[in-house]
Amino acid sequence: MGCFSGLRIYSGERMSSHTDLRKRLESSNYSDLTEMMDGYARAAAELAKKEFRQSLDFTSESIDALDEILVLVGESPELDVDFEVRLWGAYLGEVLRRRYAGGWEMTQYPGGAVAVPAVDVRGSRLFPLMKVFRRLTIGEEEDLRAFYTMVTERLGKPAQVN
Repeated sequence: MGCFSGLRIYSGERMSSHTDLRKRLESSNYSDLTEMMDGYARAAAELAKKEFRQSLDFTSESIDALDEILVLVGESPELDVDFEVRLWGAYLGEVLRRRYAGGWEMTQYPGGAVAVPAVDVRGSRLFPLMKVFRRLTIGEEEDLRAFYTMVTERLGKPAQVN
């Protein structure tokens, strides 16, 4: 098995456990969108630790690790874009939602025809799943750190949690 930036290449032997994860997540009963996205985000953090030796702890510091993981995921010949977008997009969204005490909602993506999960923060809608989709399909010009920095500059300070 090869290496990339100290991480193992995301390949076939991993895909079977990944398929099991997908089945588990898709067969779970969630009471609402927030619970579902939290479940996917937690599963992403577990997978990051187990398969990629990366810590995703829902902080802004974990965005770089997420970006490194997406580079590896995007190189997989067995890439299941739909599932990967839900898994890693949920994690990115949860980092933002928790930082700003936002909420998940289904809303139409600008220029799109279908509703997708979005994070609402004080009236601003963020589309983390679309960002992960673009990162996986377009590449490094869709860098997550640059996106995260832009979002945090525009939204300002995190929510105060008592």
